[in-house]
Amino acid sequence: MGFAHEYATAIMHRGRIPMEPVGFVPDWSDRPRKGKFYPGAESFPLPQGDDARPAPAATVQEGVFGAAGPRERLFSLPLLGGMLLDSYGRTGRRLGVQANTDLPSLPFYTDANWSRGTASGGGLYPATVYWVNGPGGPLTPGVHHYSTTHHAMQRLLTGDVSAEIRAATGLEAAATDQFLVLGVKFWQNAFKYNSFCMHAVSMDVGALLQTWRMWARARGLRIEPALWFDEERIAGLLGLDVLDEGVFAVVPLSWEGERAAAPSTGRTGGPAPRVRRTESERSRRVIPFETVRRIQAATVENATERPGPGALAPAAVSPEAPSSVPVVAPVPLPEPAPLDMGVREALRRRRSSFGRFDARRPLAADQLAATLAAAASASVGSDATGADEPGEPNGLRLTRLYVFVNHVEGVAPGAYAYEPGSTHETGGGHGLRLVKPGPPGDFLQRNYFLSNYNLEQAAAVVVPAVRTAAVLDAAGDRGYRLVNATVGAVAQTFYTVATALGLGSGVALGFDTVSFVEELELAESGEAPLLIMLVGHERPGSADFRYEIA
Repeated sequence: MGFAHEYATAIMHRGRIPMEPVGFVPDWSDRPRKGKFYPGAESFPLPQGDDARPAPAATVQEGVFGAAGPRERLFSLPLLGGMLLDSYGRTGRRLGVQANTDLPSLPFYTDANWSRGTASGGGLYPATVYWVNGPGGPLTPGVHHYSTTHHAMQRLLTGDVSAEIRAATGLEAAATDQFLVLGVKFWQNAFKYNSFCMHAVSMDVGALLQTWRMWARARGLRIEPALWFDEERIAGLLGLDVLDEGVFAVVPLSWEGERAAAPSTGRTGGPAPRVRRTESERSRRVIPFETVRRIQAATVENATERPGPGALAPAAVSPEAPSSVPVVAPVPLPEPAPLDMGVREALRRRRSSFGRFDARRPLAADQLAATLAAAASASVGSDATGADEPGEPNGLRLTRLYVFVNHVEGVAPGAYAYEPGSTHETGGGHGLRLVKPGPPGDFLQRNYFLSNYNLEQAAAVVVPAVRTAAVLDAAGDRGYRLVNATVGAVAQTFYTVATALGLGSGVALGFDTVSFVEELELAESGEAPLLIMLVGHERPGSADFRYEIA
């Protein structure tokens, strides 16, 4: 049993047993930048994408469940630029009157809240995107860093090193020499969350990957990330200390007009290629939290040992509710409401509601159905679970959704297990099986740590649960990344779908996990809730300042 088991147990019990360092207070005056900064690096702007034409066809419905018509479209520079901008680029400034604790500082420019399409724990956005491009693409081969501040690529290395990525990932036969590499600089999150950092950032990775998958799927493109690979080799190529910045995913991009040479297994001699340019750290003091370094080391140790076909089957959840749920007829849900909003528009509008929920207007049952069907379909790809697209029968389901219903038309208040049925696209046969009757508002608020939400005012609180210990038993310590990335993908889908429906939404991690296990009677199944997701209507006429910059 590796350290990931110990870390997961500490995370689960942190509401009752504080994690070290107890009493830690962030030094906000010495906080790091929200993105990496490479002074002097050559930079070139990226296009903003292909959505400028009227009435783009790339809807949230297509992004979540797949577009009809031709597939396997190829990436181009405008498509890559559009995907990066809509997912992680700065698109506007937000200054809404709400209940989050950072509200007093937001009017000051130095603390400006810049909006992005992808959600992030604490709004910290610690992921770093690198582009390793070979001769098959539009630019001189090399390694680039995506500057989210400027929506531009910064050149870190010149030369074709795509073979290094192929060799490190086991993708020697990949018919591409274009790769996105997703890293996480831990200090960008740990300065605030210390030992909790790995739990939060691994969800951030899943949220970003799911944004890419939805954005690409709606346009007939394919995003299939690799999560198991030689992490130390890729970190070396990027000039990183693997304990300070982890490499969490590698995404091959099929490129239009590809001119890539025959696949190579990498270098045959001589020194390994390496980015020599270094970033500039803003913080005067960087604290290496021992727990973060230990869990990172544990997930790196066997990073090339990808689970084989079916290895995760013992950790999967079944479509039916667990045996602890009373055997009663499920409450049927209607066909999900359509998701006709464009993906780009939904990502630009996405935000957390932070206390603006209003229980006076109940949620329609078809809107709840849409959020649940979409969230149940989310995954980070086939690298471990086998699911290439939502609803494919060969894909293992790692998450089960539980729903605390407060104010939903036609559904009595109570705690329910969601049964997705056989058809995600139509919600065919899906429903809610009652776990515990009665209004759940008091339980929800008593077990929430923060003051930025009144959970009873939300129409519903959706809780994704995973059999974390079983995944770690099946996949080893690196399976912890898969668990959290999957939950992050669920959260990002939830946010995007709620936005497309014109609803308020929010995701939070500040709750007592053990109490939820007890309330839902999950001890026998081994399922553990990892976050809570709120949806409902917001109060009308709330003050909200928005300034769009992209």
